[in-house]
Amino acid sequence: MSLGQIIVVLSTAPIDRGLSNTLGNLATNLGLSLKPYDQLGSIAVGNTHAQRWQVSRELAPTEREAFRKLASTLSLDLAFLAPAFNPSRLRILAMDMDSTLINIECIDEIADFAGKKAEVAAITEATMRGEIANFSESLRRRVALLNGISELVLEAVYRERLRPNPGATELLGAANAAGLHTILVSGGFTFFTQRMQRDLGFTETHANTLEIQDGKLTGVVLGDIVDASGKAMHVKNACKALGCKKTATITIGDGANDLLMMDGSGLSIAYRAKPLVKEKADAAFDRVGLDATLALIA
Repeated sequence: MSLGQIIVVLSTAPIDRGLSNTLGNLATNLGLSLKPYDQLGSIAVGNTHAQRWQVSRELAPTEREAFRKLASTLSLDLAFLAPAFNPSRLRILAMDMDSTLINIECIDEIADFAGKKAEVAAITEATMRGEIANFSESLRRRVALLNGISELVLEAVYRERLRPNPGATELLGAANAAGLHTILVSGGFTFFTQRMQRDLGFTETHANTLEIQDGKLTGVVLGDIVDASGKAMHVKNACKALGCKKTATITIGDGANDLLMMDGSGLSIAYRAKPLVKEKADAAFDRVGLDATLALIA
């Protein structure tokens, strides 16, 4: 069989031995052949079980979707890797914060303290789905609604509502131990990214700064906004500083403003993401935790 795309099945539970036949039947219906990629069978890395197969050629988008639909009915996640994918060449892990690294959209929770969560969250959702193309305009509209809120609310959100998503601590610990350059790049706020850097050990972080005067938010963002282009630029700058290509990066995100950062990376992962992001990413994690990344680079 000619060299083709690698399909990786990811699960929080041991993988059923009959899965190979199920995938094989789908492959046959699509005019493909399928075989085990290696002799290891199913492997367990931390909390994730993984098994790899190889198909006879690169999959078309409709074929990828067919495999993902089948996996979804079996409560499994999938990744599609290039035959030449080489984890040993990876140098950088770059990821989004809100709803990716952590369980909340910080701006929505800040707004909740002012009784404006529904209004702000509606704009956030439309932006992450890609329905509002101008992220900077969207962020300014949402931040303007925070005018007059006490800065103490930021600490309350961090202490009472923010939690790392499943597998985040394990992923960052392993990435740092392996010597990867870890970047948290967010359209959110420095108040939270700086604390995530302290708690999880990111090498560098980039986010937006809220203006605060007399102990209250003014509804203004200071300086240039970290939008989709800004995220991609920070990843590009890290690659340049380390002397590597973007193919040496792992990128993880959930919203439309992460797509430019994810494009062209060696491994792009959509974590509990919007449909547009899952469609374009190499891997989609809807059930496994962030530490399932380690099963893909083992």
